[in-house]
Amino acid sequence: MVSRNIFSDLLLIALLTAFQVFILNRIALFGQYIPVLYPVFVMFYPFFRNQFQFLGLSFLLGLCVDAFLGTWGINAFATTVIAYFRTIIFRTSTDTTTDFFSFQSIQWTQFIFFILTSIFIHQFLVQYIEFFKFNRFFDILLNVVATSLISFVFILAYTLAFKIKQKV
Repeated sequence: MVSRNIFSDLLLIALLTAFQVFILNRIALFGQYIPVLYPVFVMFYPFFRNQFQFLGLSFLLGLCVDAFLGTWGINAFATTVIAYFRTIIFRTSTDTTTDFFSFQSIQWTQFIFFILTSIFIHQFLVQYIEFFKFNRFFDILLNVVATSLISFVFILAYTLAFKIKQKV
């Protein structure tokens, strides 16, 4: 198991930001859907660590992405919101009522539902804040669903590549 501290978290934030900004944002699937991978930091951050530090790091991650993309805090807001509600999302995704959270103790379907729910909420917040218009409601909703599904594939590949289910 890899030991995590503040320095390794900051390094991971830098790597995820660079990967998102310089590689994934250059990929436009079907001409308009850009996958996001940086929310994996929020989804897979250990539950037992300091929550205030976690919220600060999540905000910093979103702010770093915003700084490169010029999106005025939209990603920082969405990332901080899913970080704040992560425990609730995890509990509702897994029907867990205990205070002990672990990815090892849940089934793959619950794990996948947690990832889908988290990424959908993140994309919903990002897309509706950035492109909000009442007359484009269904276009934006389609964009949220498509981007969430594409991002889910990238996050699932990341999960399988780094065996997140066993490490966290």
